[in-house]
Amino acid sequence: MTKKAKAKSLIFEAVHETASDLHRLGFIDKRKMRKFDLLCLDPIPAYDSEKIRAFRNHLKLSQAVLASVLNTSLSTVRKWEVGDKHPSGPSLKLLNLLDRKGLEAVI
Repeated sequence: MTKKAKAKSLIFEAVHETASDLHRLGFIDKRKMRKFDLLCLDPIPAYDSEKIRAFRNHLKLSQAVLASVLNTSLSTVRKWEVGDKHPSGPSLKLLNLLDRKGLEAVI
């Protein structure tokens, strides 16, 4: 079982858990559930070029291997590390998952 994203407070945690149960039972649609996620859960932190490079070196991965793990291109990882681009969407979430849980969680 995966660890839940951290709630902003105990009250938000209770609200989010209730909303998740209602979503699972079909009383709340996916769109409304995303609003509860944004309201109740801490946002994913941004990853700048230095943090990505240090993180990749900490995992002892090449740029090509990190790109493969994140299912993105080598040039994208290079641009992240230079600062021309910043990760977003699924790549940002996967980077956060790697950061919190390690390489074993993704592979």
